[in-house]
Amino acid sequence: MTDEPISLAKALASFDALWSPRIVTRVNDYDVRIAKVEGEHVWHAHDHTDEFFLVLDGELRISLREPGGERTVVLPRGAVFTVPRGTEHKPHAPSGAAILMFEPAGTPTVGDRHEEVPDHVDATTGHPLDG
Repeated sequence: MTDEPISLAKALASFDALWSPRIVTRVNDYDVRIAKVEGEHVWHAHDHTDEFFLVLDGELRISLREPGGERTVVLPRGAVFTVPRGTEHKPHAPSGAAILMFEPAGTPTVGDRHEEVPDHVDATTGHPLDG
């Protein structure tokens, strides 16, 4: 990690891979990750941690399976949302989006429980930001 300011615009411009988060910095034991997303992720759940989303550009939708049924939240640019731990969710961005996530270091992008992971989804704990 660097001790200099990080431009999120430059960081996002440094990679093209979709659904493949880059770790821009760490806060205590948490990673701050950015990702470019388009299309659908995978239904998954994080059993031990909440997952924070901030939409930097575009629009992100997150489908949630909750005790009362299934619903989808729509996050325009500048919106934040936290998926509670243990909640099955599926992020999707039909027109593409750039997002920032905040979660404990080492948290897998496909959670602790997930459906089969398609080729376009990078099952990772985040990649270092190059440059």
